[in-house]
Amino acid sequence: MTLTLETDVLVIGGGLAGCWAAIAAAEAGAEVILADKGYCGTSGVTATAGPNHWWVPPDPEKRAQAVRERNARALGLADPRWMARIIDTTWRTLPTLAAYYEHSITAGGVPHYQSLRGPEYLRALRRYAEARGVRILDHSPALELLLHADGSAAGARGVRRQEGPPAGRDWTVRAAGVIVATGGCAFLAKLLGSRNNTGDGHLMAAEAGARLSGMEFSTYHTVAERHSTQTRSASYAFADYFDAAGREIDTGGDPDVTLPLARALLAGPVYATLARMPVDLRAILPQIQPAILLPFQRQGIDPFTQRFTITLQGEGTVRGTGGLRLADEDCQTDVPGLYAAGDAATRELIAGAISGGGAQNSAWAVSSGTWAGQAVARLAHDRGRRAETPVEAAGGAGLRPRGTPATADLSRLLTDGVRAEMLPYDKILFRRGPVLARSLATLDGLWRDARDHLAPGADATARVRAREAAALVACARWSTATALARPETRGLHRREDVATTDPALAHRLSSGGLDEVWVAADITVPAITAPAAAPATQVA
Repeated sequence: MTLTLETDVLVIGGGLAGCWAAIAAAEAGAEVILADKGYCGTSGVTATAGPNHWWVPPDPEKRAQAVRERNARALGLADPRWMARIIDTTWRTLPTLAAYYEHSITAGGVPHYQSLRGPEYLRALRRYAEARGVRILDHSPALELLLHADGSAAGARGVRRQEGPPAGRDWTVRAAGVIVATGGCAFLAKLLGSRNNTGDGHLMAAEAGARLSGMEFSTYHTVAERHSTQTRSASYAFADYFDAAGREIDTGGDPDVTLPLARALLAGPVYATLARMPVDLRAILPQIQPAILLPFQRQGIDPFTQRFTITLQGEGTVRGTGGLRLADEDCQTDVPGLYAAGDAATRELIAGAISGGGAQNSAWAVSSGTWAGQAVARLAHDRGRRAETPVEAAGGAGLRPRGTPATADLSRLLTDGVRAEMLPYDKILFRRGPVLARSLATLDGLWRDARDHLAPGADATARVRAREAAALVACARWSTATALARPETRGLHRREDVATTDPALAHRLSSGGLDEVWVAADITVPAITAPAAAPATQVA
């Protein structure tokens, strides 16, 4: 029997942004349901990290300087007004977690609010949300959105994987508004914590009519020990790299060593050592990043005195930039009543063409989640739930095939096909027009297979895997099409055949479409209307 619920606010995703969205909506007086693909409080990339946040004291000049410095690096695609909002909202919101999280204390006796331990952070957010009355549906991935006749968001449907096995128990939630906080898309790159980051929210939103933005900036890679999926990059600021013959690899003196290491890896194995890491930092590394040393310890390697093999782990849009396009300052998408927060949304507003990974992404999750949660709470108060109106399900590929369902394991074939186009260094890092065009043609074929023949399986896992496969193909197509449509090199997007930056292309590219993918120039930015001293829901 289907679990049928009704609420003011439905949050899809239980990571950093999803939890902050649920908390903000509940504190604004709304009834909130949060549906997580995993177990809220443990799932997602934050659970393996030690997230820092963009943390600038409320000094006008310091904040203005922080915005100027960040905007100068964004290569013309960011918005300083949004940066200022994020800094202020993060500063005022993070300390509210103190009742549920034991912050470390600085030498001056002040709580150290901006840097947190990932596992404890998420557990604290779950307790915070539960204390505010949020109902959490664990192991309950959403499969499709529900829409009113006017096209506005009405809720979602999904499956509770641990009830009524093997098929799971269906759930339906009707809501006044929906917040997509499903994270970025890592293209199954085996990045630790990213297994659930398959672009599900992007596909569901696009099926409802939402657009995306910045999907060409999906090439972020991080150095990791070859046998590890840990991508905590701070330690590698002290690394030296060598080829198989023992020759040191010239990384050009640039902090971003991705390209020279990728070229070297295409030629053969690459080795690293962390011998330059200061002794005092080595001593506290287990407290800062507890899991980073485990792969070395298991192999009997001392990374500070011995060389070890490395790889580059792709992170797609997780620490890239692309995601759902925002239509207003409340983080609403182009679909009325549908909002996006965290890595599910584009981060071009704060990152432009470079990665928002680290402090900016964490601050974005806090802020966008807070704004979206408060906005949907207002929407519920003003318009009500409209529970009596008929709705339609928006899902397609992986749920309702147009043709004969495949008898083979099509989900696996599709995901393998996506990985073959989106993970190899020579395709994703060293982009070239003809290669992108061939990849897009291949991905278009995969989409036709997904659309026509990908059907939900008999058990809950197969049902979820089918939708994940469709979402991976869709995200790969948007990423590849926008990369092909930007004939220049800008930030994370690097074209081997057009190595220069074109001033005429200093604008965002929006994309969308399912059967036919489209890409268009987008020079609009969601308007900021409030004064600098406004509450957290406005400009700060």
